[in-house]
Amino acid sequence: MAAEHPYVGVFDLFKIGIGPSSSHSVGPMRAAEMFLAELEGKGRTDAVGRVEVDLYGSLALTGIGHATDIAVLMGLQGEVPDQIDPASVAAKLAMIRQQNELRLAGKRTISFLEKEDLRFHRKTFLEGHPNALRFRVFATREASEPLAEATYYSIGGGFVIQEGCEGQAIQHPISAVPFPFNSAAELLKLAEQNGCGISQIAWENERAFRTEAEIRDGLQKIWETMQACVERGCRNEGILPGGLNVRRRAPSLFQTLTGRPEANMRDPLNILDWVDLYAIAVNEENAAGGRVVTAPTNGAAGIIPAVLCYFDRFCPESTPEKIQQFLLTAAAIGALYKKNASISGAEVGCQGEVGVACSMAAGALTEVRGGNPHQVEEAAEIGMEHNLGLTCDPIKGLVQVPCIERNAMGAVKAINACRLALRGDGSHFVSLDRVIRVMKRTGADMSSRYKETSRGGLAVNISEC
Repeated sequence: MAAEHPYVGVFDLFKIGIGPSSSHSVGPMRAAEMFLAELEGKGRTDAVGRVEVDLYGSLALTGIGHATDIAVLMGLQGEVPDQIDPASVAAKLAMIRQQNELRLAGKRTISFLEKEDLRFHRKTFLEGHPNALRFRVFATREASEPLAEATYYSIGGGFVIQEGCEGQAIQHPISAVPFPFNSAAELLKLAEQNGCGISQIAWENERAFRTEAEIRDGLQKIWETMQACVERGCRNEGILPGGLNVRRRAPSLFQTLTGRPEANMRDPLNILDWVDLYAIAVNEENAAGGRVVTAPTNGAAGIIPAVLCYFDRFCPESTPEKIQQFLLTAAAIGALYKKNASISGAEVGCQGEVGVACSMAAGALTEVRGGNPHQVEEAAEIGMEHNLGLTCDPIKGLVQVPCIERNAMGAVKAINACRLALRGDGSHFVSLDRVIRVMKRTGADMSSRYKETSRGGLAVNISEC
């Protein structure tokens, strides 16, 4: 009997965590949390004297640049992405490396020799997913037989599954919601039958799991976290970590835009500069390991906040209720990609990150600006159609170049997709379902060099001037 499709909701796709990567840092930290919980459940935590971690595939190839090593260490110490203080990470990491020990689950101090106990297998890809990691624990450093072991796959957007337990990534079955859908066609049919927008379908489905107050509070927290990230990005100056010596641009851009506001009135495209600013601010914070909202990934975390800030600050339709409708609509669109294709750069390239975020933002903006469900679907399709084939080729494995600017371009593209859709009646040639299928096939055909391995594209074709 085939497994039932899961329901992918707004709080599955929008998670609060830290940078620089949802698949390479948030996911591995979650995997460590899951492994520790399994150890605790079996009563084995107190017996552990050594832990070994093996990273495979993309997690190994770009793990240093994506802070996978740091995320694993923090996770083994009991930290979780939505609660860890980003400012505390450097000191905790230094303590582990200076003392050659860590506090397992924040309770038990054990020996930890990073060069021996955290291993990068850059030439080995496991069958389950390009992002794989394995934990093993032993009673003593000399012991050869593990007390326990488990393999996990970080499948994009902070979602994690354990090998052999593939149904664990998302807990809610789709049969639990009043309006189940697994395709854009089904979503449009539900909207037509019920005479409502896509956000209302998503709202009613969320009510199957939470009270209305919990949904509103959760959405408000997501929006507040996005706004705070934009504000920090506009304020924090300096050089981004990792060795590329990329200077943060958002603070100077913010000063330029606010310093002479009367001059900005002469340029009809000045609003796009603000959209660029919002996206760059978020992704510079992400690159620095700051707190961001996975939307639907960290590498694409700036697009939805940028488009939401544009809507909130430049569009007369903006209200707190509309902000929440935006997030609900975006989540419904993102769920289609999550279920029918991928949001993992290691699996399908950056079309699964920036492309999906652009599609989500385009459709959501169309709904809150008064578009009907068919126009929403068209905008979402346009947002992906013109990101098809987008590679994931971060230089030096860092979520900086081209990732930061790519978010700014994705945000502007989402706004234009919305405007194109609103100028029509929603009828168009290529359906959203079809473009999602094409995106998945394109990702399957794409060489692994262009899928978050830093072995192709810009990552290996940069010459010094």
